[in-house]
Amino acid sequence: MQIGLIRHGETSWNAVKRIQGQTDIPLNENGIKQAKLLAQRLQGEREDQHWDYLITSDLQRAMATGQHIAEALQIPMLSPDSRLRERYFGQIEGTTLEERVERWGEGWKELDLGAETDEAMRSRGLTLLNELYASYPEQNILCVTHGSFIAELLLELFPTIEDKRINNLSYSILKRDSESWQLMLHNCTKHLELDTCV
Repeated sequence: MQIGLIRHGETSWNAVKRIQGQTDIPLNENGIKQAKLLAQRLQGEREDQHWDYLITSDLQRAMATGQHIAEALQIPMLSPDSRLRERYFGQIEGTTLEERVERWGEGWKELDLGAETDEAMRSRGLTLLNELYASYPEQNILCVTHGSFIAELLLELFPTIEDKRINNLSYSILKRDSESWQLMLHNCTKHLELDTCV
C-alpha cells in the first residue's frame, strides 16, 4: 500500500498568513491553479505511480483540491473524513502573527489558547492510516489534507525527519510493508516550481 499526502491549495487566508485551522475557507484562484498543476503531474506519472482512490478532509479547501485531482485521474473519491482535518487552533484561528503578538505578546506560543495538542492530532492520523491499511491493503490512496496535520503525522512516523513547513499543494508518499511505513517522497512541489524533491 502507498499513501499520497497532499496539502490543499492556497486560500485567501494562506496568502496573508492568517491561521485557518478548522475554519472552513475556500480555495482562491491560485489554489485552484495549484490543484490543476498537481493533477497534471500525477496524470503524467501514471505509468510509474498508480492511485486507486482519493480521500479528503471534510473542509472545503481540501475537498475542492481533491475533486480536481480525482477528476483528472478518473479515480473514485471516498467519503470525506473529519480525522484528516487541520489542527483546531482555538483562539488563534483567524489571526495573523502581528495580531497574535499584539493580543498575547511575544510569548503567545507558550500560552494555552485552546489549540488541539500534537498528541491528539497524531493519534487521529495514525488511527485513520491503520484503518485505510486494514481496508485497502493492496490499494494506493491519495489523502488531501492540511499542513500541520501532515507535519505532525510524519514526525510521529519518522521522528528524525526534518520538521519543515509543509507547502500548499506539496506531495509526499508513504509506503507500507507488513512491518512499517517508509517515506518515499517528502514535501515535493516540483509541479509548482523548479524545486528538488527528496
